[in-house]
Amino acid sequence: MNKHGEAIARFAKHKSTHGLKSSDKRSFVVDHFIQADRHFTVEELYFEVKKLRPEISYSTVYRALKLLAKCGLASESMFGETVSRYEPVHSSAHHDHLVCNKCGRIIEFENDKIEKLQKDVARNYDFLVSAHRLELYGLCKKCRRKKAL
Repeated sequence: MNKHGEAIARFAKHKSTHGLKSSDKRSFVVDHFIQADRHFTVEELYFEVKKLRPEISYSTVYRALKLLAKCGLASESMFGETVSRYEPVHSSAHHDHLVCNKCGRIIEFENDKIEKLQKDVARNYDFLVSAHRLELYGLCKKCRRKKAL
């Protein structure tokens, strides 16, 4: 089963376990979010979904993202902003982020050396890490080019 199918199955199990009703609109939002597989604010996802299904409300999108975060299928981050961004969580794919201060672009990356270094630091301080997040802020290549012009 692919990542999309696994996420949908986990969401269905969560709904069943917690006695939540199925909703065609919420299912559409969840499916679109998981399939898009990128960072969204509630507003961004709402405007994207609204183009495809005009009857879907902002509150439906908001509640769907909050529910996905609650059941572990989305992570919520601020990235130095005043608004939350959500991204699908994949059980096997830890990654970190580069965030452009000018255009807001978010670049995901993985680096085994950084992961090892974090483990070494924790071990040196006899610290048990339960989770971590690395976000690097600056200017992306495109914004640096614009600035140079």
